[in-house]
Amino acid sequence: MSSIKDVAQRAGVSISTVSNVLNGTKYVSEDLTRRVLIAVEELGYQANPIAKNMKSNKSFTVGIISTDIGGLFYPYVVKGLYNTFNQNGYNVQMFETDGVHDPQNSWEKAVEGVRHFVDYRVDGIVLTSIFPANMEEYYVNRILHMIHSPKEIALVSLETDFTRYGIDSVYANSVAGAERAVDHLILKGCRKIAHITGPIFTRVSIDRLKGYRNAIKRAGLREDNALVGYGDYSHLSGYKAMKDILGRVSDFDGVFVANDQMAVGAMRALHEAGRRIPEDVKVIGYDDVFISCVLEPPLSTIHVLKRTMGESGASLLIDRMQGTARKKAPIAIELETKLVPRRSTCIDAPDDWILSDW
Repeated sequence: MSSIKDVAQRAGVSISTVSNVLNGTKYVSEDLTRRVLIAVEELGYQANPIAKNMKSNKSFTVGIISTDIGGLFYPYVVKGLYNTFNQNGYNVQMFETDGVHDPQNSWEKAVEGVRHFVDYRVDGIVLTSIFPANMEEYYVNRILHMIHSPKEIALVSLETDFTRYGIDSVYANSVAGAERAVDHLILKGCRKIAHITGPIFTRVSIDRLKGYRNAIKRAGLREDNALVGYGDYSHLSGYKAMKDILGRVSDFDGVFVANDQMAVGAMRALHEAGRRIPEDVKVIGYDDVFISCVLEPPLSTIHVLKRTMGESGASLLIDRMQGTARKKAPIAIELETKLVPRRSTCIDAPDDWILSDW
């Protein structure tokens, strides 16, 4: 592998001249610039980004720690992140923890990902990893300790509000969104409503379960733990959870599923059991990912501003990295959610294929 010294010798110039040409730090004549660039091309020279970062203390690189990039939710968020970072001249690296499928290992993998990005000297980190609610403080404090050494690294949290730890956060109100979903089922005549949760150790899933229970209680309906099934956000877990509920209770008339991906599996289980949707059981999901509008019947859901979450998180992080965020206190951006009724709860609802997000 060629070095900067090799380039200087090939071009017949000093090492500092090569550095000035490649980094644009000082004016270099047109003739010398041309000689340096020809030597770089002939030798296939590539600058060492880590060494360059150590000298400038700026890498113009950000790291994204993601829970499950293969799921249906996160690609929308990542698209918003990538677009905003790229438009502002930042490179992006990804680190996946596989948090919902291997939770115990994923919590340590998230810390490992932060350590990797700290070693690479990134300027900022986007954290979308999920931690157990009862160990959140432990893991967040470990991460906060790492990002303050050897240089200050900006940090933003997506989906979970970590402002109490001093971290800028962009999130949607899962309690209110879940209440809106269950209120819709009640408005449509449901009186015995089941719920399939996400990974119940996480704050988002706990909040959606809380919203479900709030709406049930407010409507004067009876709470029944037999109506609650537990999933991990995958379609298979939604299928199994729905099978479990069907094995315990036969006369429920509504289901709130904590994400659309699990709702796919839940609807399959209902079809196999001979339950018609929405005539026998009304089903509503959460997130409003693309698959919800092409299911049969199309899935009612709670729309989350997924791409906006990524764009807002990236903008917050850029402000911190560039020192333009004037508020020293952590910034919280709470995104609105809205109901999207489709034929899984409203038999006469019109189709609304969302092709623009595909």
